[in-house]
Formats: sequence, structure tokens, C-alpha cells
Amino acid sequence: MAVNRRILLASRPEGAPTEANFRLEETPLPRPAAGELLVRNHWLSLDPYMRGRMDAAKSYAKYVELGEVMTGGTVGEVVESRHPGFRPGEMVNGALGWQDYAVTDGTGVRKVDGAKAPLSYYLGVLGMPGVTAWVGLLDLAQPKAGETVAVSAASGAVGSVVGQIAKLKGCRTVGIAGGREKCAYVTAELGFDACVDHRAGRLYEDLQAAVPEGIDVVFENVGGAVLDTELRLMNAFGRITICGLISQYNATEPYGLRSFRSVLTSRLRVQGFIVSDRMELWPRALAELTQWVAEGKIKYRETVAHGLESAPRAFLGLLRGENFGKQVVRLV
Repeated sequence: MAVNRRILLASRPEGAPTEANFRLEETPLPRPAAGELLVRNHWLSLDPYMRGRMDAAKSYAKYVELGEVMTGGTVGEVVESRHPGFRPGEMVNGALGWQDYAVTDGTGVRKVDGAKAPLSYYLGVLGMPGVTAWVGLLDLAQPKAGETVAVSAASGAVGSVVGQIAKLKGCRTVGIAGGREKCAYVTAELGFDACVDHRAGRLYEDLQAAVPEGIDVVFENVGGAVLDTELRLMNAFGRITICGLISQYNATEPYGLRSFRSVLTSRLRVQGFIVSDRMELWPRALAELTQWVAEGKIKYRETVAHGLESAPRAFLGLLRGENFGKQVVRLV
């Protein structure tokens, strides 16, 4: 009998999660009912937001219950369908979780074309991370040509796209990343004007040197000391888009910003956002991102783990910044 392997949330972490917080189990292969389809997942996305779903805390989305399949985006093949909108053999993208197979009623599932781009790209630059970059930068921060844009986690799935879009819009773009290798990639491959290594121990001095005319726009993925430093260098009427705060996700005590006074003195606009709040912008964002990727104007890099059983370890590495670009798991 065919089986479905699934990774469940076994326990809630206290501070940094460990592999013990996850459990791999096998269950009988699910079968679709009327109006449903069965998908064999080929690729699984790993993203920082998943850390928040492990905690039983109020947030913008429901947390994962103990014993439930870990949430996550996937791309896979329809292997059986009792849904009029999908046929066997079609490739689809949806939030079908950390498992080999999933049954869905089609809600939130979209068809994707592997002939236009690698299937894994629909979990990254042509999926939620890419749209997050587009919406957070162009819709919220609205950078103008000639302005300076600072991007934290600049080599990651979101930050790398943010910086390249900013360059396309005529901005001076400065990345912040962890390590010399990542910084070299951000400037040499992605075309940022500069990149600062936040692990070098000279964050303020190095960032100040990289933004001689100050910062107009911050796209924040890290938070903590990185955001504190950026605040000190903001120009008047600057805009800060808060996309993520990965440095704080495992914290047991809140981080207090010492430079928050800059929000007042520089009259800054600070906006947190969740990309699912702007679903009406997804078609336009995806159309532009698809065109830019096809034209070679946006470059993209992945870190690939292999096999469902590798997902917990790869996810923990992502939280520690061990990935380079988008972290995905190849399931087939």
C-alpha cells in the first residue's frame, strides 16, 4: 500500500527549535473526495515565518497545533482529481504542508508551468517571497530614482529580489548580509552598489561608509541591532518596510530599540506588512517578476535539501542563516 510521509509539530520550542520539535510519520495515502484533488509534492518551501507558527501565540495567522502537519508552500503534480478545474499531470502551487502527498479542495492552489521557469522558482522569486519583495518595496516604500535603499538579509530569498528591483528603479542599493561570501555575491552577482557584513563587528561604521548620503528606504528582514543601526542613518521622511525580524524569532526576551527616537526626529514612516493582505496585487507583481526573470534582469539562487526527512535540519539552518538564497527541499 502506498503511504504518505508527513512531518508534524511534535512539541513547541522554548527559544531556538531543535529537531526534537518535529516528528516524521507515515500514514495511508489519502484519497480525494468529490471536488478535491490529490497532489504529489515535488518541492517544499522553507521560510522564516514558519518559526512563528510553531508558537501558540496570537499572530496574523493561526499557529500549527501539536500533532498537525507543519505548514508550508509546495509545488507538485496532480495525480488524481475529482475537481473540475484540475487534471492529472498538471503542476500546481499551494500551501500543502510538509508532506509527500496532500488532498486539497483547490482553495489557494494555482497552476504553474515548468516550461517557463524551474518549478522550484514558484516557491521563491515567482512565488510568495518574490511578491513579498515587490509589494513591500514598490507598493509600500515607493522608492524614487536616486534614493538610497538598504536591504537586510540581502542574499536571502526576499532581500535579493528587493535589491535588484530597487536597482531597476534607479536607486542606490546597499545590502546587509552575514559573511564575506554572501556580501561578495550580493555585489558581484546581484549588482548591489555595496554590502555590509553584519558579522564583522563594525556594523555602524561600515554601513555609514556605504550610505554617505544617508538612507531613504529600509526593507527590514532581520530587526534587532541591524534595524537599530539603520535607524541612526535614516534621512528625514524616510520609509521603513518591516517584512521580517528573524533575529528575534527565537528570543525569549524582547529587544528594545535604542534608536527609536529617530522615528520622531526624522519623521519616519514605519509599516509592517503581510503579503497575503494584498492579494489583489499578486497578478501584477507576478507578471513583472516573470518578465524580469525571463529577461535576466533578476538573478536568483537556491539552497536545496533532499528528501522530506531533511526538512527539519534545513529549516534550523535557515534560522541560523546557513542557507544561501532561497531554501527549498526537493521531495521527488
